[in-house]
Amino acid sequence: MVYVIGVDVGGTFTDAVLDDDAGTIIAAKSPSTPPDYSQGVLDVLGALAEQLGRPLEEMLAETHHIAHGTTSSLNALVMQNVPPVGFLTTKGHRDSIFIMNVEGRYLGRSPAELQNVLGQRKSHTLLPKKHALEVTERIDRSGSVVLGLDEEEARTAIRQLLDDGVRAIAVSLLWSFKNPVHEQRIRELVHEIDPDVFVSLSSEISPRIREFARNATTIMSTQIGPGLRDYLDNLETALRKRQLAGPLLVMQSNGGAVAAKEAPANAISTIGSVLTGGVMGSVALGEQLGHRNIISTDVGGTTFLVGLVVDGEPVRTSTTVINHHPINVPTLEVHAIGSGGGAIAWLDGGGNLHVGPRSAQAVPGPACYGQGGEEPTNTDANLVLGILPERGLLGGRKALSKELARKAIQTKIAKPLGLSVEDAAAAIYAVQNAQTGDLLRKTVVEAGHDPREFVLYAFGGAGPANCAAYATEVGVDQVVVPLGQVASAFSAYGLASSDIVLAAELSDPLQAPFDPARAEKNFLQLEQQVRDGLARQGLTFTDIEIHRSVDMRYSMQLAEVSTPVPSGPLDAATIEATVEAFERRYAALYGEGSGFRESGIQAITFRVRGVGLLPFSPALPGVADADSSDPSEARIGSRPVCLDGALGFVDTAVYDYSKLRAGHVLPGPAIVEVPTTTVVVPAGRTGTVDSLGNMIIRHPQERAS
Repeated sequence: MVYVIGVDVGGTFTDAVLDDDAGTIIAAKSPSTPPDYSQGVLDVLGALAEQLGRPLEEMLAETHHIAHGTTSSLNALVMQNVPPVGFLTTKGHRDSIFIMNVEGRYLGRSPAELQNVLGQRKSHTLLPKKHALEVTERIDRSGSVVLGLDEEEARTAIRQLLDDGVRAIAVSLLWSFKNPVHEQRIRELVHEIDPDVFVSLSSEISPRIREFARNATTIMSTQIGPGLRDYLDNLETALRKRQLAGPLLVMQSNGGAVAAKEAPANAISTIGSVLTGGVMGSVALGEQLGHRNIISTDVGGTTFLVGLVVDGEPVRTSTTVINHHPINVPTLEVHAIGSGGGAIAWLDGGGNLHVGPRSAQAVPGPACYGQGGEEPTNTDANLVLGILPERGLLGGRKALSKELARKAIQTKIAKPLGLSVEDAAAAIYAVQNAQTGDLLRKTVVEAGHDPREFVLYAFGGAGPANCAAYATEVGVDQVVVPLGQVASAFSAYGLASSDIVLAAELSDPLQAPFDPARAEKNFLQLEQQVRDGLARQGLTFTDIEIHRSVDMRYSMQLAEVSTPVPSGPLDAATIEATVEAFERRYAALYGEGSGFRESGIQAITFRVRGVGLLPFSPALPGVADADSSDPSEARIGSRPVCLDGALGFVDTAVYDYSKLRAGHVLPGPAIVEVPTTTVVVPAGRTGTVDSLGNMIIRHPQERAS
């Protein structure tokens, strides 16, 4: 037997999915264990082994690989829980990282912050000025050395940083993406002085034009690199002691994995690792179900995540924003808000109800967990409303206290607002669905898509309980809840479904129509980088796919649009076809007629994405057919459930998912209990079990037609 395992470490729970070469899939869920998240990983792997009826060591000895998604990198940056790092840059350019260009005034800010110009502050400074030092050197825009590196000055700066306790240094010199020779020499100098210091070079982390974003990306990667290295080293050591045979892989923001030993060198590529698993799972399941346009929604314990799959491909972006800083990371475009099951409900000074973004997380957790939490959360509201079973989560292994949930809601929300506990819980549920619906609108409608052309996939521990409500908010007709053994661990299923993906890029601004030979030279250089990187992964691939793209823009504009480029030799006709493809994409994003070719078109950054296809691709196995559409054999009773504050509590049928079969149709209102989640089918909708065990929620056929 050969196993592939995906492990998704969230802020509240750690999920795992195991697939074997016989087509069996099982899943497990265990509380996360901050600050040592590796213990939660070992716990959930133990839960998988228990389900298999085998010792953990035997299971790991037959494991082809483990694909691991972690929130640790992203959380460290967002919360600024990072060690001190040094920054070395070209003389005269130190203050770029503090000035932040004009971008520091608008990136990552809410509409209210944007309007309050006088109250804005350039907060979230990445490092103190005493740790940002300059060196004498100069390379020009063509890559020629104008002024050689002053090595003695560089040594002095390095020693100053080390004497101040710095153990990691980011190096980002002007025009280094055209010629990295001075950056490479500085790394040699650092390691001559102290070989154990962690060093990141912008020419390797982010070889893109525009120094502010390149500097920020390199610094942030350096901030999280040592911590990621230590975490992965410790985790891999623990797994090897337990006989893990295959490699430990780490998910990246680009939707693919990379070997754990490779990840820390470009740590910034892992910041969205746990966010992208669900999108890749949606791609894999969409291939089975024939869905090309998918809204992927994941409601975990801490966050609500939304990503899009358009025409079978996840939507990608080349830049993201953290703490008002632009980060050059090719990534799947995933939008997130702090509105998970553990999001805390609170009142502002005006008595207005909010939900999130603060989360109770795994510790102390929602009040109903009985672990000392006193703040009311979405989970507490769902328990009071009857959505969650009083016997608890994880099939009863995670006990819930309705009394503690009611006490928290009464104290913090109901009493100050003069509401009953039930009405306050219904208000929390309504706010949760409204704000998740708002994020869906931003992600889908504001990107120019029609939600009616999409199917919505809902997963995560809290997603199936809320999906029908937030789908209604944006007018989606059909919701798919991936059940079977991957109910709330669908992101882990996506990790297990992922291949190895490496990306390489370089900026070489060219005016269209540009020289095909020069573009071809850039792509061939990048392709060799990618192939060399794939060869270092220690895995055998069934095939390798190479994808080319180039970021293009109209001259004098800042907005760049990533445009695919055909493989093979380039000629003038191919370049013109690429320019035309850019104009079509630009029009789709910004409106027909918004482009202006007469201003000129530029190619800015060339990029290659290499995909090493792995031999195992988990597919959900089929379930037995029902004798009829009547699900009464799976009904285990009923209970009062409130899904609408105006209607109050309604007697609602409750079903055991393990007894449902393909073809069963559940009229709403209905509750489906799964060991790791709860599915809500509201009144006016039906839930149908498909051939893979997924729950399809939609309006009755006559209304949908």
